[in-house]
Amino acid sequence: MAAPVANAPPPFPLSQRMSRMKASAVREILKVAERPDVLSFAGGLPAPELFPVEAIAQAHAEAFAEEGRAALQYSTTEGYGPLREWICAHLGERGLRVGVDQVLITNGSQQGIELVAKVMLDPGDLVVVENPSYLAALQTFSGYEASYAVVGSDDDGMRVDELERLVTSRKPKLIYLVPNFQNPKGTTLSLERRRALVRFAQRHRILILEDNPYGELRFRGEHLPSLASLDDEGVVVSLGSFSKTLAPGLRIGWMVGPKEIVRAVTVVKQAADLHTATVAQRATARLLARFDFNAHLERLRVIYGERCMAMLGALERHMPAGTRWTQPDGGMFVWAELPRGMSADTLFPLALEKRVAFVPGAPFFAAEPRHEFMRLNFSNRPPELLEEGMRRLGSVIAAQHH
Repeated sequence: MAAPVANAPPPFPLSQRMSRMKASAVREILKVAERPDVLSFAGGLPAPELFPVEAIAQAHAEAFAEEGRAALQYSTTEGYGPLREWICAHLGERGLRVGVDQVLITNGSQQGIELVAKVMLDPGDLVVVENPSYLAALQTFSGYEASYAVVGSDDDGMRVDELERLVTSRKPKLIYLVPNFQNPKGTTLSLERRRALVRFAQRHRILILEDNPYGELRFRGEHLPSLASLDDEGVVVSLGSFSKTLAPGLRIGWMVGPKEIVRAVTVVKQAADLHTATVAQRATARLLARFDFNAHLERLRVIYGERCMAMLGALERHMPAGTRWTQPDGGMFVWAELPRGMSADTLFPLALEKRVAFVPGAPFFAAEPRHEFMRLNFSNRPPELLEEGMRRLGSVIAAQHH
């Protein structure tokens, strides 16, 4: 590679919006945390040993053998028809009635967030988010130069009662939340608050973006209806994904919502990537046609439930007094609060020295960052490693906690 020239020309000027886009703190942390000698609880990673690898491989082999040319050709932006039909039927079993023309296949639910932001947000528009909120959604909204109205959260999810005071000064354009087993907290929006939120959005004609990648992973308690299924006035766009249930590498998610929003999003998706990968869509449709998806989900729920209970038990045994944490009913994350006066940012390099890693909580806050929280992922480690990891982490915290 050539050495840099002394009088190098100035760098290309990037767009103004890039000044608001920071690299994901989680992605940066994963670079150091995923060393083989580190017990990492930092990623939002499903358990790879539970991926149905053989079934996915067979479905791809059949797609190539029986429809290879079609599977390798361009296809429609909306997505592969049989896959969209399966999603409609599956959502119908969960109480959400939608037509195929209301379903768009996306590259994971992350692309759904990006496309909805693109069609909805002008610079300066107000987005309501929970505090803390999903980091990559905050990255996306910042990229479209949105401003935030921040609503608190507790063990029952977003504090919906705080929304009324927001609209007195300025009407938001979008309300974004993860209602089931939220990332990063692991908490779930209560049924009462779901109903209140949908009524609020209907009354003020504000769009809700319901991001639901973890909804199928409930391992205790009652299944709650989606916000979209409680809405009869077309104020909810709902995102789902196979990333946490089949495999994230497939990059297959979906968006359902009011027809005019789905149409607008389809137009911007055309400009973004033409369509989601045809081979992956056709293979996934084949897989779901003959694979017992519900039995697979049940297995995930049992194992993730065991892992969550193992982590909660280990936290109980190894964390010093003054540490608190959430009690998830599903999903992949526990959110822990350190004893008073401690910072997760300061703790992180000390934990790495003891070969254990987590994600410091500060980047998940859209408002003033708070430094006393950390996110822990339980889905990616077996119980004995969860125990050992929490033991290491507890000893690091205890050593700093005077």
